[in-house]
Amino acid sequence: MQRISTRNARFQVWQSYLGNRNKRQRAGEFLVHGVRPISLAVDHGWPIRAVIHDAARPLSTWARELLTRLPGVERIAMEPALLAELGEKDEPELIAVVEMPADDLDRIPVGPDFLGVVFDRPTGPGNIGSIIRSADAFGASGVVVTGHAADIYDPKAVRATTGSLFAVPAVRVPSHREVIDWVRRTDVPIVVAGTDESGTVDVFDFDFTQPALVLIGNETNGLSSAWKEAADVLVRIPITGAASSLNAANAATAVLYEVSRQRSHSFKTSVPPAL
Repeated sequence: MQRISTRNARFQVWQSYLGNRNKRQRAGEFLVHGVRPISLAVDHGWPIRAVIHDAARPLSTWARELLTRLPGVERIAMEPALLAELGEKDEPELIAVVEMPADDLDRIPVGPDFLGVVFDRPTGPGNIGSIIRSADAFGASGVVVTGHAADIYDPKAVRATTGSLFAVPAVRVPSHREVIDWVRRTDVPIVVAGTDESGTVDVFDFDFTQPALVLIGNETNGLSSAWKEAADVLVRIPITGAASSLNAANAATAVLYEVSRQRSHSFKTSVPPAL
């Protein structure tokens, strides 16, 4: 077990992951803290490269049990003040250095009940995290972030997922083209449904019981013209009051809830009553 008590080179590398996307990407790893996120990362088989813990306090029962599940993983004992810096606002007991998976659309399973979410050019990492969390909650198959965008592995995004990042495949791709090509080569016919305040169909009037890819636009400008052209339909969320629009993450959650509601109702009505 290594001990780190100064801001040595290794500490500085990990610290750089907090604000430097390029360094995270080059290293192919990011930092995770919190009982639920780390537990879910381990439960779902994400490769853990190292576990950093507080050198000044005994490990909790949870931490000891977690480490027994990672027998070959490097352990780092770190001075509390340095660990707190890596944990930013929190004072974590453990920080896991987690390996990034490949940005491969084929990580997202496609079947008869497929539900995918595309977030087009998001600027807020917190919104990315919130959408991944909602996608997990409402049974989505995966999330795709397209274009020049905030990073899925930004610490704010990772925290906002509250661990759902490790349960739902999330993939970054350069543009809409890669996604459309992927949709076209699947064996399942997928309807591409964009969300737009000027959509022609109310979200609850569209049939989301079929395999669907839901498009969520940029927080300021909405969907790009390329995505609007690629969509089979543009749906809208009827709203009232003084609000002119919904936050992107809120809009995604509303649509995903409606998809879940329709599919749940369809399943209940298709199952014959017990005799």
